[in-house]
Amino acid sequence: MKKLIAIDLDGTLLSSNIEISNENVEAIQKAQQAGHVVMICSGRAPEDIKQLIDQTPLDCPVAGSNGTKVLADGKLLSQISIDKEHVKKVAAILNEKKYPFKLYTSHGILVASTWTERMLAFLEQNQEFSKGLTPKEYKFLTEQPKETDTIKVFDEIEEVLKIEEIAIQKFFIPTISGKDELIATLKAIEGISITTSGPFNIEIMDTNGHKGNGIKVMAEYFNIPIENTVAIGDNFNDVPMLEAAGLSIAMGNADPTVKDIADVVTLTNNEHGVAHAIETYVLEK
Repeated sequence: MKKLIAIDLDGTLLSSNIEISNENVEAIQKAQQAGHVVMICSGRAPEDIKQLIDQTPLDCPVAGSNGTKVLADGKLLSQISIDKEHVKKVAAILNEKKYPFKLYTSHGILVASTWTERMLAFLEQNQEFSKGLTPKEYKFLTEQPKETDTIKVFDEIEEVLKIEEIAIQKFFIPTISGKDELIATLKAIEGISITTSGPFNIEIMDTNGHKGNGIKVMAEYFNIPIENTVAIGDNFNDVPMLEAAGLSIAMGNADPTVKDIADVVTLTNNEHGVAHAIETYVLEK
C-alpha cells in the first residue's frame, strides 16, 4: 500500500549538528524504492530546505514555511499567505516592542534592516540563552544577513507590501522574555495563527497556514488517501500535521505534549529516529 511520509527537519530529520545522517538518508531511499512518497514538511522556507536536501542524494517534494508553500515535481501546488492588513498589524506590534523578525515570502526570505541591533538587544535581555551559544552561533545569530538571490533586506514593512505580487507566508520572531505577553497581544489580530518550532521563537501564519494543510495538499496531489499518510515531528508546529496523518510519530526528543498527541514515539534525532520510524512502521508493514 502506497504511503505518504511527511518528515519535519529541525529536531527530527536533522541531528543536533544540523546534519542528515546516512542512516536517515538510506531509510528514506528504501521507502522511496518501495513505492512510498517521502516529503519534507518544515517551518523553514522552501529555498532553505532545498539547500539542506541538496547536500544529500535525496529528492523529495516539499511543504515549506509550516506547510504554507507546497511544491512537487517543479510545481507550486498550494500557497497560503497572510492578508496584507494583518501583515501591517503584526509588523506594527513587533516594531513597537522592538522584536527582530524575518518574513518568509514568495520573493524569498526578507530580513528587517534592524535585525542585528534588535538581536543584540534580545541576547542582552536573555543572558541565560546567550551564554549557551558558541562564538560561531552568536556570530550567525547577530550578523546582518547578506543579500543573496533568496535573502533580501528591507527597512519598512510598507516597502515590502508594495512589491508586485508579493505573498507573505510567515513571520519568524526570536523571543524568550515577554513571549507570553507578545502572544497575548498578537492573538487580538483575527485571521492569523501563532505557533512555535522551539522554545526560543514564535511563528505567525494565516489561520489556514499550517503543516496539516501541507500534508493534505501533497496527499491529494499524489492520490494517496489521508489515512495512508505518516507524519514524523517533534514540536508544536508539527501538531496539525500529526493530527491530520493516518499515523503520527513523535521523536524521542519531542516536547512531552507532542508525544502525548502522537500514536507512537520513535528514537531521538541524534539516534536516527526517522530511520527507526520508517523501518518499524512503514517498511515492516
